[in-house]
Amino acid sequence: MINPYLAPTDPVEYRYAVHCCAYKLDLTDKPDRAVALFEHRSAAEKFGGLMWPSTFEVIDITTGEKA
Repeated sequence: MINPYLAPTDPVEYRYAVHCCAYKLDLTDKPDRAVALFEHRSAAEKFGGLMWPSTFEVIDITTGEKA
């Protein structure tokens, strides 16, 4: 059943990917997958900073560059 209180999700609107960057602490040798996607850069940076203050990176998925 569709919840009328939730707006439909369009993946195209989510431009910023947050990566925890475990490789920076030598916790993995595999590429880090994005752990969250955000529509706004500021929200992505806030989330990354709260979760992984010293290692996270935000990537603009439209350009592939660090935001």
